[in-house]
Formats: sequence, structure tokens, C-alpha cells
Amino acid sequence: MLKNHYKYAALLASAAMVIGCHGTVKTALNHPQKITGLKTPESVVQARDGRIYISEINEFGKDGDGQITVLDRNGKTAVFATGLDDPKGLAIIGQYLYAADKNKIIRIGPDGKTSVFVASTAFPSPPIFLNDLEADPQGNLYVSDSGDVLGKGGGGAIYRIDAKGQVTLLINDKQDARIAGPNGLLADDTGNFLLEVDFASGILYSLNTQTGQLTDIAEGFGGGDGLVHHSNGTMYVSDWKNGKVFSVNTKGDVAVVRSGYQAAADIAITKDEAYLLVPDMKAGELDFIPLK
Repeated sequence: MLKNHYKYAALLASAAMVIGCHGTVKTALNHPQKITGLKTPESVVQARDGRIYISEINEFGKDGDGQITVLDRNGKTAVFATGLDDPKGLAIIGQYLYAADKNKIIRIGPDGKTSVFVASTAFPSPPIFLNDLEADPQGNLYVSDSGDVLGKGGGGAIYRIDAKGQVTLLINDKQDARIAGPNGLLADDTGNFLLEVDFASGILYSLNTQTGQLTDIAEGFGGGDGLVHHSNGTMYVSDWKNGKVFSVNTKGDVAVVRSGYQAAADIAITKDEAYLLVPDMKAGELDFIPLK
């Protein structure tokens, strides 16, 4: 249910949402088929050259067995980077791929070599469960810490990271109890607003990054996980707990796009906006939902 249609519409109208330049990027996929056999896939992102990167946690809590797999436009997969712990959210800035890896941020070069971009000690408070990553056009990263969302709760926070790796707290559960299990993030083109869907409550919020004001936008997304935006104004939200993907149009209509997933994780949209990419974590699959 949409709680504030006018604020929602205004946010979408002001947002480029880091999609841009679809017509100039050759990202078309050649008859995409569901990818199977993945090792606990959590997040996915497409680069400007058309390649798709998938974070694979493998065994939760086991350090060193996580990896990034790359999928080319013809559907061929290859291991791109190894030695990660529990990689989740992915974002691309320039030639680098970034991954939220347990309690740190990893930077991965074009050659697949990894380095620690932001160590756990760089955060104002020790991270508990770094989850989603989002980039804005200014080169900042945003990362959600879902806290102890799978346990007793507490410790939720959202941070901004600049190009030098400096971390700034935007909001946490001590400042606002509604930040219970922040997960999917989506920045507008100015970086002044950040949309966040909460895993614990299933509520979609708008965060004013300048004032810290948090506004309820929509609800009913179960275990809210991924969050993306189409240039036509439609939002897509995944529900990890109930295995669903929702759409929310600019009129505030919420609809189930697809259900039946075991655990619909951090979704993405292709650069040409032809497909929604859905990692099904428990099934070990990457699904493609056609949007055109």
C-alpha cells in the first residue's frame, strides 16, 4: 500500500537513479535463460559492456569461500573473483566493481583482483551485516547494515562512503527505531534522497540525506530486499521472505510481478531496461523477468 503518493511521485520525477544512457550502451542479452548451479547468489549488477556480475555467498559465515561470477551476453558464466567471505550487494563505479562483504567493502579491478576499499575499522560502529550497495552519479557509495536482523534485532544503519573511502553515518536505529533492518537502497541523481526498503518491516522509506528525515512511502513488501527503478517511473521491490517481486507504479498501484521464488534477493535491472534480474538465493539461480 502506498502511503504518500505525492512524495513518492516527486522523488521519482527528480531521480535519474543511475540508469542513464540506455541507447548508447550495448547491453542486449542474447535469449537469456535462467542460470542454475550458483552458490547462494545474493546480488547482481550489469556493467556498461553488457556483462553481468553475481555475488555468491556460498556457505554463510565461512570466510574465504565467497566469489563473484560473471555472465557474458551469450549466457556463459565464469568465476571473476574469489576469496571473499559473504559478498552481498554490488555496485559499479568507473572500472571498479564494489561488494559489501560481511563487515567491509571490497573493490575489484577489471582483472578480478580484490582489495579492501573500506575496512570494518573505518565505520563509526563495528558493522554487523553489511548488505546492499548503491552508487550515485557523484561517485559516492551507500551501504546498508541490516544489523542483527536474523537474530534479536538491533544495529541497523545506513552509511555514505565517498571516493576516498571516508565513511559517514546517515542514520541508524538509535536515531530512528524504524531503521530496524535496512536492506535495498536506491539513490536519486543528486544524492539528496535515498530510498530504502526494510527487511524487518517490509516498509519502503525515503531518507533525506541532508536532514536525516525519514518518510514512509509504501508498505507490504514482506522481507524487503532489492530495490530498482525503471525510467518509466515504475519501482520494483523483491521480498526475500515470501519469494516475490513487486512493482509499484507512479499512481501507487502495487502488484506482484512474479512469485514462487525460494528467496528473491537483491534484484537489478539491465541497462537497456529489457529485463529484471532476480537472484534466487536458496535455489541457487538467476532468473530473468522480461519487461518489454
